[in-house]
Parts: sequence; C-alpha cells; structure tokens
Amino acid sequence: MTDAIAVLDFGSQYAQLIARRVRESNVYSELFPCDAPEQQVMSINPKGIIMSGGPGSVFQPGARQIPAYVLQSGLPILGICYGMQALVHALGGTVSASPEGEYGITSLEVVKATTFLPASQQQVLMSHGDTIEELPPGFTNLARTGKSPIAAMGDPHRNYYGLLFHPEVRHTQGGAEILRRFAIDICGAKAEWTPESIINQSVESIHQQVGARRALAAVSGGVDSSVAAALVHRAIGDQLVAVFVDTGLLRKHEGLQVTQAFKEYLGLELIAVDARQEFMDALRGIIDPEEKRKIIGERFIRIFEAQARQLGLPEFLVQGTIYPDVVESRASDRSKSDRIKTHHNVGGLPDQMQFELVEPLRYLFKDEVRVVGEALGLPPDLVWRQPFPGPGLAVRCLGEITPERLTCLRAADEILTSELRAAGLLNIIPKERLTTATATAQAFAVLLPVQSVGVMGDQRTYEEVIALRAVTTEDFMTADWARLPHDLLARIANRIVNEVGGVNRVVYDITAKPPATIEWE
Repeated sequence: MTDAIAVLDFGSQYAQLIARRVRESNVYSELFPCDAPEQQVMSINPKGIIMSGGPGSVFQPGARQIPAYVLQSGLPILGICYGMQALVHALGGTVSASPEGEYGITSLEVVKATTFLPASQQQVLMSHGDTIEELPPGFTNLARTGKSPIAAMGDPHRNYYGLLFHPEVRHTQGGAEILRRFAIDICGAKAEWTPESIINQSVESIHQQVGARRALAAVSGGVDSSVAAALVHRAIGDQLVAVFVDTGLLRKHEGLQVTQAFKEYLGLELIAVDARQEFMDALRGIIDPEEKRKIIGERFIRIFEAQARQLGLPEFLVQGTIYPDVVESRASDRSKSDRIKTHHNVGGLPDQMQFELVEPLRYLFKDEVRVVGEALGLPPDLVWRQPFPGPGLAVRCLGEITPERLTCLRAADEILTSELRAAGLLNIIPKERLTTATATAQAFAVLLPVQSVGVMGDQRTYEEVIALRAVTTEDFMTADWARLPHDLLARIANRIVNEVGGVNRVVYDITAKPPATIEWE
C-alpha cells in the first residue's frame, strides 16, 4: 500500500479538492466523513490528517468536533478553515463570531516563515464568518490578512498546523504547494501515487472481489466506462462481457462510434442493446431532473439484469463511477456535504439489484482516469473525448423529453462541437497537443423548456431556446466559463437558428462552478 493522507470532511463542498490537490503531489489521499469510525480512517495507515472546512461555528451547541483519536494518533494535523477553528477550540484557544465575515480573494501576509508556509505575500481565498481570538498553547501565528490577525498557525513540535484560507482551490496562489509541503515535508509521505500504482492496486482489488466469476461492464463509450472496462479486463480477461445500451439519449452518431471503438481498441466482447423505445416510454411526461435520473438508473439496471440472465447470470456489474459522481450524489461512505444532484449510477440506483457492483474508478478524479486510460494503452481520441453524463441528453433536454426535442438538441450540439473543433477549441486530446491553450474542457448545448418571440422571414415566431455551455477546468469539481471569441459565438448562434427547426434564440451560459454545476440538471 502506498503512503496516504486522510482527509476528514466537516461538511465542505471543497473537501474532495483537498484530496485531489494532495494527489497532485503523487501522494494518495482519501476522504472520510468527520464522524467516520477510527478503524475506517486508520485502515489506510495515514501519514497525516487534514481536516476540511465546513458550515456553522465550532462553538455552537452540537457543532462537529475533532474525534478524540485524531489528537491521540500522534500524526501531523492540518486544519483548514473550520478545521483550523476546530483545532483551536479543542486545544484551548478561543474562536468567536467575527463582526464582519471574510469572503473571496484577499491578500495574505506571512509574518513567520516556516518550511510549511514560506515567506511571501500571496492571494488566497477566504470564506469564513468566525475569527481566531487566541491561539492554543504551543502555537505561533504564521500569517494574517486585513480582517484576520491570525490567518495561519503552527506548532512544529507536534506538527499541528492551521489555515483560515482554502489552499485547495485554484484561487489561492501556491495552495497546491502548501499541501505538498504538508504531505511530503511535514508528514514524510512518499510520492508513490502514479498511474502504474493505481492500475496495480486496482487489478489486485478486482481480483480479490471477483475472483474466477464473471462480470458485465456497463459501457457508454465515454472515458469513465471505457477505462473501468479496460481495468477490469486487465484483471479478469475473458470473464468480462461489455454491454452497450442505446438509450436514444446519445449524441449524433454516438452509438456507431461506441461500438466501433470497443471492437477496435479494447478487444472486448460487446453486446449492443437497442432500448431507445423503452427509455422513451419510461421518460414520457417526466420533467423533474431527479426523477429522470432515477428512472434512467433503474432502467439501466433492469436491462443489464436481463442480459445477465441470457449470459448465465454473471454476479458483477462494472460501472465507470468516478469521484465527482460520488461527491455530488452525497454517497454516504465518503461525504458529509449536501447532495448536489443524484448521479444515475450512484444515488439513482434501485434499492434491489441482482448485481454486486465493481467500481474501480470510484475514488479517482477525471484527470486521473484519463492518465490511467493512457497508461492502459487506450487511444487518445477515446481517452480525451468530451465528457458526457450517464443519463445522456436527458439532463440537457430540460422539461419533457420527446424524440422531436432530442433531434433538435442533437443538431444544435453537433453545430457547437463542430465549430469548436474547427477552431481548435475542443479538448479531445491532451493539452500539450492542442493548437491553443484556451480549449474547452467540456462544451455542449442545452434545450430549454422556454419559448420566446422572434422574427423570421418577416413573420412572428414563438419557438424554443438553446443555451450553449462551454467551460475550462482541470478537475471538473470547479470550472469557469470559456471566453470564446465573439465572432465564433455569433457564427454558432446563426447556424443554429438557421439550421435547427424549432429554435429562434441562442444564449451563452457565463456562470462558473460554483455556484452552478457544469450540467444544467
């Protein structure tokens, strides 16, 4: 087992980013709820513990506190935001409500340089309403801001540290380096978390779970399900059969592309199931996005169960679930944060299934999945293709799903992606091979259940609206809207209203994640 850092989630929407930033230093990090049993957290033999931010105030009745075993472990500890306040509160310092909260980007001044926090003035992200009035015995003030006299603290004898700002977000300059210093320099963790080690550990885990039994792989043609299938195939070979379900919710020509890619590159036995009518019937009249996801999740499982019966009842179902799916669905085993949306392959699964799930990517981020895919020998055009949600166009066709509206959406999406591809702005290959540094990480069209008045051919129209969404991101947990050239946006909009029937208006989504998610539903 590689060296690891445990991250305790006190309810922060960014807790998973802490783990991600630590992994950027090639040190494995795993996220646990703050109230997880000691045995579960310590099972990874952590070299150190990081405590995340969270809502509320540490001095309020019923507030989440540091588990006793954390302070008894003798391990290095880093508290971030609420985690720092919890450390202060537990060790005899004073935390109180601030008369004025501190939110957004601010300037941090280091007042005492250390190995952990070198001397410099830098921009950091603050998001807190409480303040540290008095440090616990043994701690030294390391940094301050205009509103927070104590913005970082350290006790080098016990290797306890605290940051009132958030080093895990990209808005904080040098934040990843601070986490690297804690993991490697303070905790002494070895940088052994590499694609090769991920593959080796995954193969071993799959062997232990599946043994000599058979499994089905649920594949969509996307990078996640493809890499999951390739990993399991590496582990159990011909015991695996891949099943591709055409739901009728795919992008233009995607069904054909998927079947060709799997036969050509993976060498897996692939069974294609045409379930378009079945999904259309199940989704008829459904407009609530959570209900859509749950219907799709259940239909998937039932179809795979039917295939399993025909194949002699394989006991396992392989899914391409990745870490953002788990976090946003608030899977109970790893998160204390609020549910953002139910992913069809996590919270959308039915309670009763004939399968045991195999999810080798469950705690990997998207960029980790891609590098693992490359290490497995998958082709770049498969590994670096545009992400596509498991429920497909169901969560991009807002409102009622009909064949006519899906046809409209597919056409608009094809225009957007073809224009971005022609402009060298569609991220389907690694960044170092792109012709421009401003390529989008994900781009798609959304059909809105909104009609607006227009004029076409001197006549009044009253038709639907297409929203365009294009983002730049490294980890898909946070994202910014892509600053596409105006003339490109104008050309895309002009083509859509002229070539796509039933649409007379195009809008561009300029909302970051957060506060929005990348997908609209």
